[in-house]
Amino acid sequence: MDLSITKAERLKPKPDDTQLGFGNIFTDHMFNMDYSPDKGWHDARIEPYAPLSLDPSTMFLHYGQGAFEGLKAYRTDSGKIQLFRPLDNFRRMNRSCRLLCMPKLDVEAALESLKQLLRLEKDWVPRASETSLYIRPTIFATDPFLGVRASHNYRYFVILSPVGAYYPEGFNPVKIMVTKDHVRAVRGGVGEAKTPGNYAASLLAGEKAHEDGYTQVLWLDGIEQKYIEEVGSMNIFFVINGEVVTPELTGSILPGITRDTVLALTTTWGMPVSERKISINDVFDAHQSGALQEIFGSGTAAVISPVGELRYDDRVVAVGDGKVGPVAQKLFKAIMDIQYGRSEDPKGWIVPVD
Repeated sequence: MDLSITKAERLKPKPDDTQLGFGNIFTDHMFNMDYSPDKGWHDARIEPYAPLSLDPSTMFLHYGQGAFEGLKAYRTDSGKIQLFRPLDNFRRMNRSCRLLCMPKLDVEAALESLKQLLRLEKDWVPRASETSLYIRPTIFATDPFLGVRASHNYRYFVILSPVGAYYPEGFNPVKIMVTKDHVRAVRGGVGEAKTPGNYAASLLAGEKAHEDGYTQVLWLDGIEQKYIEEVGSMNIFFVINGEVVTPELTGSILPGITRDTVLALTTTWGMPVSERKISINDVFDAHQSGALQEIFGSGTAAVISPVGELRYDDRVVAVGDGKVGPVAQKLFKAIMDIQYGRSEDPKGWIVPVD
């Protein structure tokens, strides 16, 4: 694509790599591109990071027609910058766009424009251990119109944020609460899309879980409310009698990139793996019989998040004596080592930037 670049006149001071949080610092530049029915995607440009100017009637603000992705750029020990499965992120964004009646991206062009942005912002990729540059591509409807229909015009943008290690105090198990009072999504809707409304739907249950001392919410299916789906910001896995089990994708679960990575690696390692329906009662029965060995989540931010406690009503499952299980530990190390270039990439997942 034709890409114009306008550099910022004044650059921001770079933060201390050892003091980074998550999602509260942004780089000097961003990528923008517009869509119209007559031109398609056009006016691709890198320009200084700045507020967006929106009409108060912009359709996205009223009807939520938008989608986003999340991925990271990693700096290796040799100083090179690389991406992990970026084309899969752009393909998933296109699946979200299909569900939300939005125009798809050319995934190869999207990747090349991202590389161009990263080359310009390479000094923002932190160097401290387990830090990274978080990447947020977003598409949203821009028609100024109050009426329920698909927008004709859209904006695509990418912003970057240096982020710290997800576990600054150590890789330790978290506590999760199962909710039966709230539903995140149902089959036939947009539960499998990475769209803002799905995250808004998770907030109330998440607040209640935090009030009770739990880190995240585990969602059950929205129809029978007994089958496990996913956690607020992660897919979920169980190790039962040596088998790695995760809920099957039924249309209401986000098809996580890290989820797919876990399935690929455990299969390569010769472990029994299944994607199937698993009910909350199945989990408690497995715990009661001694078959439940581990629970862990997977996602871009945390990579692997071991679960030490699961609560459902008055029932509580304590997993692994409060310690990280061997499968979660092995996966965490293996994925991180691939992402940071410390070990061989077994599946061609790594895309170098420079």
